[in-house]
Amino acid sequence: MSTLSSDKLTLAELAKRVSDGNVQTVAEVLNETNDFLTDAAWIEANQLTGHKGTIRQSLPSGTWRQINDGVTEESSKTRQITEGIGLLEALSKIDEEEVDISPNPTQFRQLEDEAFLEGMGQNFADTFIYGNTEKNPNQFHGLAPRLDDASYANVIDAGGSGSDLTSIYVVQWGPNRSHFIYPKNSQIGIEVNDKGLQLVDGDNSGQFYAYVTQFKLKVGLFVHDARCVWRIANIETPSSSSNSFDPDDLIRLLRKLPFNGRGAVIYANGDLLADLDVETQDKTNVNYSPDNPYGRPVTTFRGFPVRQVDAILSTESEIT
Repeated sequence: MSTLSSDKLTLAELAKRVSDGNVQTVAEVLNETNDFLTDAAWIEANQLTGHKGTIRQSLPSGTWRQINDGVTEESSKTRQITEGIGLLEALSKIDEEEVDISPNPTQFRQLEDEAFLEGMGQNFADTFIYGNTEKNPNQFHGLAPRLDDASYANVIDAGGSGSDLTSIYVVQWGPNRSHFIYPKNSQIGIEVNDKGLQLVDGDNSGQFYAYVTQFKLKVGLFVHDARCVWRIANIETPSSSSNSFDPDDLIRLLRKLPFNGRGAVIYANGDLLADLDVETQDKTNVNYSPDNPYGRPVTTFRGFPVRQVDAILSTESEIT
């Protein structure tokens, strides 16, 4: 007896989406909020599969001298870093019979495309936070692996322990700070290519015609200046816990950002932001405020945007 393949769109799945001769809207209960793309800068890579940049390591300081006395010879020092670009790809293959018998073939395919876009978007967000090229060289290197030691200058330890922790990440976006990279002759974001009807392999034997859609995302993360990415780690949730989020930690962090904090955005997950939003109702609160700079409510902390990124876990393990 044959079994249904879980990675293909089946007639049973089609039946769930059709009611009274109409394609139903799917309740997207698996969707997440990952708002980092609102602020992120994108730069075209200067290499085929990555981006090379130069970082200043030291500056000449000059010599105090007297008349007829010499000046010490100096020069600046630099080093080069290279970040790679990851390729995330997916293929949707829907049997032409399913599409053709659907009451609205275009809408039916569009609903499936939306699911792929949401899933790949979540994968992108997960990699932005936790991608680790040492464990998976096909990814790009995310924030958490860059900031995985509490002794680093740009990591603040909130003092929590165990594996029920979360973090706040702060990123300064800009061409000479932090930005995403994409290959030359490519596009920003997820490419959607309708490949039309193609002959594909069946689950058990033979071939059949399917409508094929290709999804591709080519992206990397380049950090020019390590001072432009920060993490407050080991935060206990909820706010009633000991070693929970302390606003003083974030105030001190923001004061340490270069370029007066220009382009900085604060990222936290929904659990932690719920605690922060409660604090906005506190009449004695002077740090948080709701604002509407983009036509929708945005929480700010001392003027810096605070964005929700559900990819940030509330089950992080303690870093030491």
